[in-house]
Amino acid sequence: MTSVRNLCLILGDQLNHDSEIWRDFDPDKDLVAFFEVEEESISQLSSKQRTALFFSAMRHFAAELSAKKYPVYYSNIAERKVSIASAVSALIDQRKPENVRVVLPGDSRILEQLTHLSGSHEFILNILPDHHFVSEPGEFSQWISRLKQPRMEYWYRYMRKKRNLLMDEEGQPLGGKWNFDHENRKTFSRCGPELSGMYPAFPADEITRGVIADIEQYLPDLPGNLDAFSWPVCRNDALKALDLFIEKRIARFGDYQDAMWTDEPFLYHSWISSSLNLKLLNPAEVIAKTIQAYENGKAPLNAAEGFIRQILGWREYVRGLYWTHRDSWGSMNGLQHNNNLPDFYWTADTEMKCLQQSISQVLDHGYGHHIQRLMVTGLFALLSNVDPQQVYRWYLAMFVDAVAWVEVPNTIGMSQFADGGILASKPYIASGNYINRMSNYCSGCPYSPSKASDEDACPFTTLYWAFVNDNQTWLATNPRLAMQVKNWQRKSNEEQEAILLKRGQLIELLQIDSD
Repeated sequence: MTSVRNLCLILGDQLNHDSEIWRDFDPDKDLVAFFEVEEESISQLSSKQRTALFFSAMRHFAAELSAKKYPVYYSNIAERKVSIASAVSALIDQRKPENVRVVLPGDSRILEQLTHLSGSHEFILNILPDHHFVSEPGEFSQWISRLKQPRMEYWYRYMRKKRNLLMDEEGQPLGGKWNFDHENRKTFSRCGPELSGMYPAFPADEITRGVIADIEQYLPDLPGNLDAFSWPVCRNDALKALDLFIEKRIARFGDYQDAMWTDEPFLYHSWISSSLNLKLLNPAEVIAKTIQAYENGKAPLNAAEGFIRQILGWREYVRGLYWTHRDSWGSMNGLQHNNNLPDFYWTADTEMKCLQQSISQVLDHGYGHHIQRLMVTGLFALLSNVDPQQVYRWYLAMFVDAVAWVEVPNTIGMSQFADGGILASKPYIASGNYINRMSNYCSGCPYSPSKASDEDACPFTTLYWAFVNDNQTWLATNPRLAMQVKNWQRKSNEEQEAILLKRGQLIELLQIDSD
């Protein structure tokens, strides 16, 4: 077996044909390699839905490369390779490449493994720039170095101006405002959403059926299930999902992006976050189609701007913060929370309807939209003083669009405020009344969102006020939360004591006290 010039490693979130790795690729001299390994599903836990999506998308991409006559080495999960590092090491020993090429991984842990590997083998490791994002490599680092207190809004405005997106001829934002967030918080009437025929259907093909069979055989104990698996697994599917969003749902996305409804996991959301993060779609093309929809009258400005803000602003911002603080995220616990994650996060076995709904759809689909993540599952963990690293590991494992660069800042920073304010200026906390306002989850739930200490008190409301009590000294210095401290202090001593007693009973019932 002959040696190769470049061994080109393709990771599961790098499935794009316009990658830097294909520059100067020579099928006669170079080899493409994919690895499905146990570590990335077991040690670094990954649900059945997430694992199936990554494996199926990888196998589809490998088939596309083979069709282009590229030489492909593919090691699937049946070969029981332990880790990417050990699998790559074995292939290097076998094929003796001069260089190993890989685009910058989306997880610094993988980057460290490959860097360490290069020190024990005779090859040159080439870490290639990732041009998948709208911002250029190094652009975020240059931008953030000039600011004392960076915030996503500043980055978003910078990117809008720099790329001339949704700007008028005078260099001002269309509509006279940078964002229309206040217009994007509507809730549904009692009739609920109108969603018939609005979702794409991607039935499992032969490749995906093979993946599902392999997971059930070799990884049967992963959380979740695969009965409803229907994610885009190739670029053609991803484009169809994007087109259907633009045609059917984007017009109402802005108004209802924060709303929730029983047994409706997707509502007017796009269904393309996993395709973006696997690089089946490019963010620039998504932004371009969104702007075209606005210009063609298919999307009102608040919808187009709100969607673009998530991609151009938030998505690019959290990636920049991930790499800026990559050596610190794993030890962040600014609020000193050490409780364990409740068991029902793995089963959805809870009487709290909002959590039962939000977790069930994660088990069934690997999905939840941003309010379900931030203000239901994330909020409950925050108010319950759960160890933020446990919360992060759950999010990374359970959501199909989860990659470390996305999940670390969103969970450790925004959701759990464990970073002490690097990402957000305040913790996102609320009582059960917020969930009641934004959904119909509280209808039929045994708990009352307006009660904090009664027998039928909503656990969110109890834990919210207990959180305010525990943190009132520093919350009082935050202009956006100081009023809540005053509201707590206005409660009688008897009411405060009853709420704190109820909190203790909840923690004991959940059995989540730190070991």
